[in-house]
Amino acid sequence: MRGLATVFLLLLSFHAFSQVDHWETIIKANEQWSYFLGTTTPVATEPASNWRTLAFDDSGWAQGAGGIGYGDGDDGTTLDVSGIQVMSVFLRKKFTVVDKSKIESAILSVDYDDGFIAYLNGTEIARANMDGRGDFPPYNTASNGFGDEALVNPLPFSVDNQKLQTAIIQGENVLAVQVHNENASSSDLTSNVYFSVGINDASFTYQTTPSWFTAPAVFSSDLPILIINTTGSQPIPDDPKIVATMGVIDNGPGNRNHSTDPFNNYNGYIAIETRGESSQMFPKKSYSLETQDAAGENINVELLGFPAENDWILYAPYTDKTMMRNEITFKLSRDIGRYASRTRACEVILNGDYQGVYTLMERIKVDDGRVNIASLNPDEVTGDDLTGGYILRVDKIDRNDYPAWNSGGLDFQYFDPAGEDLVAQQQVYIQNFISAVNSSINGAGFANPETGYARYIDVASFVDNMLISELGLNVDGYRFSTYMYKDKDSKGGKLVLGPLWDFNLAYGNVDYNTAVQSPTNAFGNPAGGWLYKDFRMFWFPRLMSDPNFQNKMKTRWTSLRENKLSNTRITFLIDSMATSLEEAQVRNYERWPILGTYVWPNQYIGNTYAQEVAWFKNWIISRANWMDTNMPGTIVDPDPVTGVDDEFVQAGVSVYPNPGNDVFTIEWSNSSFEQCRVEIINALGEQVFTSVENGSSVTWRTTSSQRSVVNAGVYFVRVTNTRGTNVVKKLVKL
Repeated sequence: MRGLATVFLLLLSFHAFSQVDHWETIIKANEQWSYFLGTTTPVATEPASNWRTLAFDDSGWAQGAGGIGYGDGDDGTTLDVSGIQVMSVFLRKKFTVVDKSKIESAILSVDYDDGFIAYLNGTEIARANMDGRGDFPPYNTASNGFGDEALVNPLPFSVDNQKLQTAIIQGENVLAVQVHNENASSSDLTSNVYFSVGINDASFTYQTTPSWFTAPAVFSSDLPILIINTTGSQPIPDDPKIVATMGVIDNGPGNRNHSTDPFNNYNGYIAIETRGESSQMFPKKSYSLETQDAAGENINVELLGFPAENDWILYAPYTDKTMMRNEITFKLSRDIGRYASRTRACEVILNGDYQGVYTLMERIKVDDGRVNIASLNPDEVTGDDLTGGYILRVDKIDRNDYPAWNSGGLDFQYFDPAGEDLVAQQQVYIQNFISAVNSSINGAGFANPETGYARYIDVASFVDNMLISELGLNVDGYRFSTYMYKDKDSKGGKLVLGPLWDFNLAYGNVDYNTAVQSPTNAFGNPAGGWLYKDFRMFWFPRLMSDPNFQNKMKTRWTSLRENKLSNTRITFLIDSMATSLEEAQVRNYERWPILGTYVWPNQYIGNTYAQEVAWFKNWIISRANWMDTNMPGTIVDPDPVTGVDDEFVQAGVSVYPNPGNDVFTIEWSNSSFEQCRVEIINALGEQVFTSVENGSSVTWRTTSSQRSVVNAGVYFVRVTNTRGTNVVKKLVKL
């Protein structure tokens, strides 16, 4: 459950700001207010229960200029609290709406200490540091946190548009606010309140907005728009996560998205924190977030068409001025049959402030739609149960990380499950397994296919991971952000390298550690040399010393260069992504004017976005061409009949959600399955679905008006290509 101290009313929509011509302020803090003190001593005092409504008669209340408070020197009316204990102050301010039809939206700006709830004609429109939602706390309720009366400007609260249009009326209205202390002995209380509205035409009726007032960002985009609001525009810390709300606008392919459109993909709570290591120094921050319900429990959501989950990352491309290096990398990985995070470019508004282009990414974790291995529970400490699944990482270690362990001179981290979630037997098991991996790679008979490294590692995954890492010449590759996972022994049990992660400093976007980068392309940027030969994990140069491993690398690379990693395909992907970002990148670089300037650790500095993209594209093509010429090994045909190596075929098909209820997606990324037949077979061997496909996925709906309901149970998905090679996956319908 979310702690009571962090439950706030976080308003869930950004409203119809597209119709706003300008903003005016109806109520300012220094105007005359009616007020009533809620005291605990010498006697208890509390207003009538209908005090927040328009009909209430406040003629018996005190009058004074706002803000109403004491103890901090910024009050229009300073309360005399000698001999009494003030837990709360109740405020009322009547105002007249001349023409309701001209009011499109509203923002309440509040400087408060310590908590408050605001009402418009009796309807709650904002709250901070007060428990509950929609209730009316009595006078002696303590706030659940400290407000910040020392803020330079009041904090903005966007008023839900539906509430606004329902509550506000033509003619006389009342804004009512109750402000609460954190305790009865508090040394100060602050209540400075402003009420501003967005007007939909050029007429001017009320007052000019204060100099500090900032109108919300309004724009339309061909990318999805994410709108995040924290309580009172609270800054997002590195740790821990704080509660916020997020709305996602995605009107589908070919449709414009407006920042004022209704939230149609997600509209609810999140827990959010900043993320990253060196990227924390940049002003454009990346975030980790979890989708949650009102009680603070994680909920799985299909954000932007991704398989339902609750762990997400909003990556902020900054030093990568193409804003696509990670996206291209992960797409290439999925294309060759290796799961990497799905990504969508989007634009982000945080607390009314436009933040630019971001990439929504799936966080790496054990899940049917992500790293599809067995979940490991704390009670699984013997037999096959103990053997999986584990996700591990080799990376930088910061103060928040669970202690890593060293094996063979390498520091390994538990990633999923996290170290604190593993019991002692599980930690010992995976440590011993990694020790065996190290010994198998380092041993004298390491190349023996039965007793050497091939006994412990999924060789094909190492080949694929290395090929993409080498293509990117990723300066952090093989030493940081290097993930690996192990499933149960009954499901293969070998160590799989991946998913790939963190390529923002790859593809020549770095001006240090260039010892391996000697040849240059027409742009003068280094694109040669082998990454694995640099100071990295010993695994990779050792593996490359085995002729059989070299041959697999050569064969796989040559095959992929014919289709998924061809120059034509790579160029197409980059050009397509650049086209999709062409409009949004203009806004991004107006917000962050870094084109033509050095941002650590740029090797190339383009004056325009087009120049950055052209340089990246030419770099990767030069790199791929260099690898064609310099790849060691000999091309071999693993199967003279099919021409396909089954080690690489199996990785390309996934089914999600699994288990699931009604709609299932069967997805394949291996190039040999571009034309295939998809069959779904029940436990009796009966075919319940079949389809011939020329794409990369198909959707199976188990209920429709054309077919009877498919029963719950176990089914088998068989995907067969034109050469007769097939992959079979189990599917569970709930």
